[in-house]
Amino acid sequence: MIISASTDYREAARRRLPPFLFHYADGGAYAETTLKRNVSDLAEVALRQRILRDMTSLDLSTKLFGETAAMPVALAPVGLTGMFARRGEVQAARAAASRGVPYTLSTVSVCPIEEVAPSIDRPMWFQLYVLKDRGFMRNVLERAKAAGVKTLIFTVDMPVPGARYRDAHSGMSGPNAPLRRMIQAALHPRWAYDVGLKGRPHDLGNVSRYRGEATGLADYIGWLGTNFDPSISWRDLEWIRQDWNGPMVIKGILDPEDARDAVRFGADGIVVSNHGGRQLDGVLSSTRALPAIADAVKGDLTLLADGGIRSGLDVVRMLALGADGVLIGRAFVYALAVHGEAGVAKLLDLIAAEMRVAMTLTGARTISELSADSLVSASMAVEREMGRTVPRLPLEAAAE
Repeated sequence: MIISASTDYREAARRRLPPFLFHYADGGAYAETTLKRNVSDLAEVALRQRILRDMTSLDLSTKLFGETAAMPVALAPVGLTGMFARRGEVQAARAAASRGVPYTLSTVSVCPIEEVAPSIDRPMWFQLYVLKDRGFMRNVLERAKAAGVKTLIFTVDMPVPGARYRDAHSGMSGPNAPLRRMIQAALHPRWAYDVGLKGRPHDLGNVSRYRGEATGLADYIGWLGTNFDPSISWRDLEWIRQDWNGPMVIKGILDPEDARDAVRFGADGIVVSNHGGRQLDGVLSSTRALPAIADAVKGDLTLLADGGIRSGLDVVRMLALGADGVLIGRAFVYALAVHGEAGVAKLLDLIAAEMRVAMTLTGARTISELSADSLVSASMAVEREMGRTVPRLPLEAAAE
């Protein structure tokens, strides 16, 4: 049974990729409870169907940090994207640019900034962690500026790496990991030829440029583990806020008070995110966290969200809950692994088509018209005030 294009791509990616790569993209932290909630909670959001509204002038476009986007979607930063397809970051960036949406390059990408930025005709976004090696941070920020990057996504929910047990079982990490990865690659010859052989070099391109030597997959976990900084606080971001002259977005917020702190700090945007369920298992899904955060800071900055978004219908749900835009991660990685640039472009086309259907049937002609009025829970709240008994939705119960 096909539930969405992303589901179809996921199954095809599982067959094509060596297990260590598939499970790296597909897995989460600990028992993966939050990973599952991201998908299931979003699927439970009920939209309010409206009819006979004359939807001939429907418009998906929006503004994100001063730039027009064809729809309120951006590709999220995903580490090691270049291992899922040959020079994968370049292919994904080209697909995003061709469809008029932003692409976000990860700090730990395979392809460096200097390879990805010139391959597209619109500015990309860049994602950065707060790391102990401040020299690396300064170096990569200067390189991002030189490459024309304007929007900086600062990921703050990784002061320590999460416990991702799937990685240890799959061969991404753990005992004899290099040997296990080699055997898996040999058993997946299409990937081995296209990416393993022709997609070299397989290193952390941005880190290697700074260090002056290759930082390969074998060094990936170790380099991250020694460089994440559990002492980080808002003051550690101040020098970057002063030095970075473009939009600065804080990614990894789940609590309204942290969102208010981001406003006080001077952030231009935030991303409501639990890192795709890959950090602290058991926290709120982005779906459940978003409404309270929107109540706290909507209008004070640009409000983005990620987590569990697999379709255009999911995009509409997140916008109705209060987001100004969304980031998609796993969904585009699956498509990239299967059909490269063409797969990501096709996925974005499908998301746009699904958004058009959902907006037509909810009566929203523009992105700004998607709001709480687009949700069943909004009309149910009115009925409660009239004294009628109605069933409680999970999102309503969580908000009380």
